[in-house]
Amino acid sequence: MRPSRPLILAVCATLACATNPATGAKELMLISESQEIAMGQGYDKDVLASVGLYGDTALQRWIQQFGLQLAAKSERPNLPWTFHVVDDPAVNAFAIPGGYIYVTRGILAYLNSEAELAGVVGHEIGHVTARHSVSQMSKQQLAQVGLAIGSIASPDFERYAGLTNAGLRVLFLKFSRDNESQADHLGLRYMRRADYDAREMPHVFEMLTRVSETQGGGRVPEWLATHPNPENRRGRIEQEIASGPQTFAGAVVNRDAYLRRLEGLVYGDDPREGYFKGSVFLHPGLRFRLTFPDGWTTSNGRQSVVAVSPQKDAAVEFAPATEPTADAAARAFLSQQGVTSGYPARTSVGGLPAVSAAFAAATDNGSLRGSALFVEYGGAVYRLIGYSSAAGWPAYEPTAERSLLSFARLTDPAALGVEPQRVTIVRTERRTTIADLARQRPSPLTPATLALINQVEPDTPLEADRLVKWVVGTPPP
Repeated sequence: MRPSRPLILAVCATLACATNPATGAKELMLISESQEIAMGQGYDKDVLASVGLYGDTALQRWIQQFGLQLAAKSERPNLPWTFHVVDDPAVNAFAIPGGYIYVTRGILAYLNSEAELAGVVGHEIGHVTARHSVSQMSKQQLAQVGLAIGSIASPDFERYAGLTNAGLRVLFLKFSRDNESQADHLGLRYMRRADYDAREMPHVFEMLTRVSETQGGGRVPEWLATHPNPENRRGRIEQEIASGPQTFAGAVVNRDAYLRRLEGLVYGDDPREGYFKGSVFLHPGLRFRLTFPDGWTTSNGRQSVVAVSPQKDAAVEFAPATEPTADAAARAFLSQQGVTSGYPARTSVGGLPAVSAAFAAATDNGSLRGSALFVEYGGAVYRLIGYSSAAGWPAYEPTAERSLLSFARLTDPAALGVEPQRVTIVRTERRTTIADLARQRPSPLTPATLALINQVEPDTPLEADRLVKWVVGTPPP
């Protein structure tokens, strides 16, 4: 139930209220700007650790300069604005408090110009300038309600598994449709102030809706999961553009310059960071393989790989350890508060030196039991653990143990040599269509997906001398 305006005014009379810098409205705000900035700095570290930056320094420099140009036109130009491209195939962009804006490499592949990107980034800046996330947090603090998070684990098991962190919770915070409408309005405002062509904005959100309905599986949620569509979004934006200044002479689009920046961009999941082949996880970069239990839900995260049982009451996790030896890693893990175990035993897994131990852990919400394995391989140490509730562990122990002991060197040349699919930019030599190009030029994607990337239909006529995004490469073996 949405609180009424009289109630908000009554609350403001007794609690902390502030003027929204973007709208001028009085709003409940229990978080100051300095607190907002400090929160953002902490969340940013969590996001970068969990999702990761895309490894193209030139692209990172460019997105920072691009974003600052738009943020300078906002009502909060003095925030420590920071803009990142994160290494995730999901088609999305998101903002966290304090001026931290992220666009995924996935969304860059689907945009067609700087003006379209300005619409997306301006929208996210609008969420920050209007303090949407901070406002939600303030209301939740008042109601003593925790942040809603998305996870592969059920709430009952989530309390044990620790599959989320504070920074990622902010990414799963779902804005209201009113927030979305306001961010659209503010994004349009900043586009105009930065001299970008506002007419490029409406169909971007239509494309994002289409993509969100067909894709998923990244480390961050898809667009519609965090940006619910206001009613008649495109029509409302077009009406706002029509009611504003109609002088578009000199307005910036920069289509071709933007597309050229995408040359070589990784498209889809990057198999060099590990991929699943059925229940087998293969990591070409680290040169190992691991078999997870059949039928369990798996997730390849930046910091760990996790499998959760169908009943969501047991898990197997793989993660790098920070200690230099398996013995040291075992001591560090087993010495945690609330953890008890027998004496760790030295063993061998796939011919690799390892240390194993059974453990129990007491938590505020119940007791866990499990097995831990620490393996030395390739100059690093890896931690593998299987666990469930104390009552459920005996039933899961054989399955989890088989998974832990399946860790082995990856030696298959085809798996070791796998490379990601990438975007390349081609110029049409004559009038053609995506469907026609697909018959002449190989791609692992269907003509329908290639058309969606270019925001056309497979049979839409494309004029000669037009730049087109194409995807090349082969799927993992």
